[in-house]
Amino acid sequence: MRLRRSARTGETVNKSDEEWRRQLTPDQFRVLRRAGTERPFSSDLADVHADGTYRCAACDAALFSSETKFESGTGWPSFFAPAGDGAVSRHRDVGLAGLRTEVRCSSCGSHLGHVFRDGPRPTGQRYCINGCALRLDRDAEAAGSS
Repeated sequence: MRLRRSARTGETVNKSDEEWRRQLTPDQFRVLRRAGTERPFSSDLADVHADGTYRCAACDAALFSSETKFESGTGWPSFFAPAGDGAVSRHRDVGLAGLRTEVRCSSCGSHLGHVFRDGPRPTGQRYCINGCALRLDRDAEAAGSS
């Protein structure tokens, strides 16, 4: 169980594994709560170019803006910056792939993906995020013109 402060409501997110299992799909649970990785090119969000805010699929916290999304060619949605200070947290990840920097939702602690130093300007960062960890909240203006 993880205790976190929700970015949306300011309240603590306090859920057991069973509560997360009921809320999330099996793939989302494996990625978000067990630090799994979805197959590259398996998420529709990798090719989405609509305006909006990418939110955590677990707790709905704002994580990334479409303004920072770019085509990385990796098969996962990629961003050069999070939505704001404190939207995501970084953690040292030592595993089979070597030393990497894991990215988690600051509100609920869910695993999102990893950040690398090979992104575009202005940050030089590539937040490589599992698509199933995200939900696109399309801007009202963009949704009205679709």
